[in-house]
Amino acid sequence: MCVMASAVERTDDLVREYLIYRGFTSTLKHLDSEIKTDKEKGFRVDKIMDQLQLLIQSCDLTGLKEYWANLERRLFCRLEDVYKPTVSKLRTSLYRFYLIHTVQVKNVEKTQEFFQKQALELQAQAEWRDWFSLPFIPAPEQNPSFSAYFSRQWADTFLVSLHNFLSVLFQCMPLPALLSFDSEVQRITSLQEDNEQLRQTVFALQGESRLKKDEQMVHHKLPPYVQHMDRLGDTELDLVSSQRNVNMATPSRNFFSTFLPQGRRAPGRTAPGPQSSPTQSALGRKDAAASMQSSKAKDKEVKPPSVSSMTAELSTSHPRQRRHQDHEKERKELFSKHAAQGSEKKTDSDPDTQTEAPPDQTDSANQTRVCDVGGAGAEQPFIKLSQEEYGEHHSSIMHCRVDCSGRRVASLDVDGVVKVWAFNPIMQTKATIMSKSPLLSLEWAAKPDRLLLLGSGVGTVKLYDTDAKKCLYEMTIDDVHPRILSLACSPSGTSFVCSAAAHSGAVMESEPRGSAPVSGQLLLWDTKTVKQQLQFALEPGPVAINCTAFNHNGNLLVTGAADGIIRLFDMQRYESALSWKAHDGEVYSVEFSYDENTVFSIGEDGKFVQWNIHRCGVKQSEYSLSQDAVGPFVLSGYSGYKQVQVPRGRLFAFDSEGQHVLTCSSTGGNIYRLNKAEAGLESVLSLAGHKAPVVTVDWCSAMDCGTCLTASMDGKIKLSTLLAQKP
Repeated sequence: MCVMASAVERTDDLVREYLIYRGFTSTLKHLDSEIKTDKEKGFRVDKIMDQLQLLIQSCDLTGLKEYWANLERRLFCRLEDVYKPTVSKLRTSLYRFYLIHTVQVKNVEKTQEFFQKQALELQAQAEWRDWFSLPFIPAPEQNPSFSAYFSRQWADTFLVSLHNFLSVLFQCMPLPALLSFDSEVQRITSLQEDNEQLRQTVFALQGESRLKKDEQMVHHKLPPYVQHMDRLGDTELDLVSSQRNVNMATPSRNFFSTFLPQGRRAPGRTAPGPQSSPTQSALGRKDAAASMQSSKAKDKEVKPPSVSSMTAELSTSHPRQRRHQDHEKERKELFSKHAAQGSEKKTDSDPDTQTEAPPDQTDSANQTRVCDVGGAGAEQPFIKLSQEEYGEHHSSIMHCRVDCSGRRVASLDVDGVVKVWAFNPIMQTKATIMSKSPLLSLEWAAKPDRLLLLGSGVGTVKLYDTDAKKCLYEMTIDDVHPRILSLACSPSGTSFVCSAAAHSGAVMESEPRGSAPVSGQLLLWDTKTVKQQLQFALEPGPVAINCTAFNHNGNLLVTGAADGIIRLFDMQRYESALSWKAHDGEVYSVEFSYDENTVFSIGEDGKFVQWNIHRCGVKQSEYSLSQDAVGPFVLSGYSGYKQVQVPRGRLFAFDSEGQHVLTCSSTGGNIYRLNKAEAGLESVLSLAGHKAPVVTVDWCSAMDCGTCLTASMDGKIKLSTLLAQKP
């Protein structure tokens, strides 16, 4: 759907809401009736093409001429003169297409009627002179002058040319002020989100700059002895309180000796003897200070030393001047040997002081590790900027998808609860959908992206408006095949593909399926008329389709089935173009590659395979994955409890350039670089953080910072923001 068609549809909805709000019901009825008879079809090219082909198939020459005249009067007259020859050629081809159809259906009356009504207009044109003999030729499809027009190639070329011409015309036409309202709202919203991101980035950079300035002021502008002044004070305070705790647990001859610092009495482990010298007491206090620096990182508790310090002052017999001299001497020795103590190994028999490093050393080690990681990350293709968690679900996730704009996420759990939530600029739940019937699949509509398709286990598909928070339609698919396993919306937004399957042998949806392939069917539905268009033929027989995916323009559809076969459908002819046996067991997930010359698939056999669609069944590369990335996924609990879940959502997703792939793992997601088959998958980045197996992933590259989603069996969804480093 082009920009104008989307704007017209959005504006029509707004006008309807306004008329309903004002109570203009009669005006609303007139609006709806005129929209139904709108010949421009809301500027939707596909609807205009359908109307032209309908008039041709019914051999309605009068209606065809009136419809084309309306297009010329409403649209083509606004074009410049340079495009008039193109319009004339398209009209000539349209009339010839009509004539060929009347000959093919052997409706001679309509053929003769055309020349009778158009003789005056066409006889003066040189390109129509030979065509007046068409009704009198027995087999015109074999005549050299007309054989080319009876070929399927000419018909397809004409229809595609007319479709492209109308599409370009609608895209280039200037929009009225009212129709540009929607685009302006989207543009303003996008600018506001960009401004919020830039504001947060500026605040973060300012904070980092302020911290760096503070560190530089502390470590470079102050003298060395001032840097460690606070550490010395903390050491002395901890020393007094720690000696008090140690000595209270040790029997002593004198009650007051338990409150004395280590330097004022002999060590508790030596026999009583004469009082140690000031040098020995200083060394004793120095060793104790180093020991307490290491223990401080463990308990992180500084006990008030006021009682012990006051008791020590009261109990000592030395004069105040002697204490001051000893204190200054010990301070100098501590400063001179502070750096050496940081690298020495502790020889004390206390296990806490032997196993733990001082806080200063721990901090410096952490800083070194961060710098190393940052240096290694600069060589990696991605940098993980942040990781957030969405925890509104209370059971295992089945599906988790980002919409086309990259603004909202829809997630579905095994309880049938759907959450629609946004993550930019903050993580916030927008809507919660509770269904009476179990839900098995979901898919965002391409245009408009506010619509969500929900497939149930009772043979219905709901079309849900996430802005209005209401169900617009509920389509009944099939009672014989009630399980809607997969949904895929065409990029044009006009139709969607629905995979319906019969009940499997498993008791619950999360249990593994049986060995025999389950019966199923693949259907095409129109999103505007809400009616089934057709049913695809599945060869060699009806089978459940587990996964579906369109290419960028919706001309090709690839499916993976329970019988291990990948089928490629031509969506212009609505028929199967290719099919081949891809995996031993079921096909769990399938996607087109970036250049759309190949498709990737993951199967029950644990293989990740790249297939060439130009050479049926030819492997271009093959990689082996662990069960954590393929499934079935197992979550173990207490008392031998195990929860088993078969794959339902996407098992892999590509980045914006198709060079890297995100897969599931037991603790998060793994990003690999795609290499040749002999080189294997090269691990690039691990998105850890989950406590349960990840069952589905998605990678949105709508914005500059790619967003990776990993959803696990405990109901948690991790949203990792990545920054791609361009070489």
